[in-house]
Amino acid sequence: MDINKRSAQTNTNLEIRSDVAVIGGGLGGCAAALAAAKAGKTVVMTEETSWVGGQLTSQAVPPDEHPWIEKFGCTRTYRELREGIRDYYRRRFPLTEAARRKWNLNPGNGLVSRLCHEPRTALAVLHEMLAPYIHSGQLSLLTGRKPVRAEVQGDVINRVTVRNMETGLEETIHASYFLDATECGDLLPLTGTEYVTGSESKSQTGEPHAVDGDPLPMDMQAYTYCFALDYREGEYHTIERPREYEFWASYQADFWPGKLLSWVGCRPQTLEPREFGLFTETSSLWRYRRIIDKTNFIEGTFASDIMIVNWQQNDYWLGPIIDVSEEERDRHLESAKQLSLSLLYWLQTEAPRPDGKKGYPGLRLRKDVVGTEDGMAMYPYVRESRRIKAEFTVLEQHVSAEARPDGKAESFDDSVGVGCYRIDLHPSTGNRHYIDISCLPFQIPLGSLIPVRMRNLLPACKNIGVTHITNGCYRLHPVEWNIGEAAGYLASFCIDQNRRPTEVRNDRSVLKRFQQLLTNEGVELSWPEIKSM
Repeated sequence: MDINKRSAQTNTNLEIRSDVAVIGGGLGGCAAALAAAKAGKTVVMTEETSWVGGQLTSQAVPPDEHPWIEKFGCTRTYRELREGIRDYYRRRFPLTEAARRKWNLNPGNGLVSRLCHEPRTALAVLHEMLAPYIHSGQLSLLTGRKPVRAEVQGDVINRVTVRNMETGLEETIHASYFLDATECGDLLPLTGTEYVTGSESKSQTGEPHAVDGDPLPMDMQAYTYCFALDYREGEYHTIERPREYEFWASYQADFWPGKLLSWVGCRPQTLEPREFGLFTETSSLWRYRRIIDKTNFIEGTFASDIMIVNWQQNDYWLGPIIDVSEEERDRHLESAKQLSLSLLYWLQTEAPRPDGKKGYPGLRLRKDVVGTEDGMAMYPYVRESRRIKAEFTVLEQHVSAEARPDGKAESFDDSVGVGCYRIDLHPSTGNRHYIDISCLPFQIPLGSLIPVRMRNLLPACKNIGVTHITNGCYRLHPVEWNIGEAAGYLASFCIDQNRRPTEVRNDRSVLKRFQQLLTNEGVELSWPEIKSM
């Protein structure tokens, strides 16, 4: 990789040249960078926060996965990531003998996943996976960088400029291929790449759950500032009353069954009211995303369990952060933080308890777990991105159990991976309720990774050719990883073969060679016979 300083006096400063530039260091970005480096390419990966890993780290969301994840339904490297996390606890932590003997160790024994763990553990393992390429100089990792400009000629991106968030200095990246692995699809507007946001209409897609009438481009899924807590019975850790607490304590959306800050929520599948509790045997929010179960460790290692708050009560849907002014974006992000802080304050001071008391002042905000001063995750959990206008767009009709009477998702000859998750749409900025319907195990078509026009840009995250509806099942951890890995190998393959991505897809013999490469690298292209979720 050629990195040359232009001038120590100009403050415009670094010209970086590589084969592949991955803009965004989330799960898809890490998988893309790893794949391209494995394929022998020089790679630069930038990340806006100080942690790579996206959903798994800077957003503090333990993996949401399908029930067959331990056996099949993900790539080889995603399985290496999962096993690397388990091995990290075995190598570095004093586990009990019972926990150490478990082949499927779940450090937090959380209900949401077979592998609930701390964000910092995933960060450490990701750095281990990337280390050989970073140490050799083949991969350059630049954290704290945000894309701000792009130079485009016709259908080709020549360079992308990123700004160092700490120093304000700018670095210009030249590459043969640019992969957009940002959480919101930030390269798409910067490069003039055609894209879609929000909710498509039934007249556009024919999807049964699409909106009636006109499309709603600003109607996007709620996003969430996650945070970590432990519980110290008998201690007092109540935070200062949040600035917007009065608003959030009284807020109730028209479609919600009660106040947002309450134990009343809903069942996403039926929209029926549902009551939660913190330490109850049923509907236990404490165990839902618990990332450390202290009983897995030798007594005294952890004074308390640790859990992540990513609940219905801190989903923020009062306005989008995509394609709005910086002022409006910052206002919504701050309000989303205020909602999460208000939820914590409510839990500490006013939440009804089974013993008739109110509040759990022993709940302690674990700022260290998420690596921030305010205790909120470094980045909001963004469920919905800008999405490329692609050669092929995955519709509800391709993957929904309701729409597939034969019980099988659409088969794609150009598959570059697999995934499975319910079509799970959280309440939206258009004031619309959950959409949560069964989904069949699906494939990831190569056509959904190819923009209709741009020649050297590939999506590597949630920004592929899906709709508002199908984003709900293509947005989770193993699928995002698979998308990024396929994009990294595709960019490398195109460089080696001197072909465009669209040529790979539309030339059957070339497509088969590319798919064989993916198979050799441990990317599963199809599913065995299994049932829907």
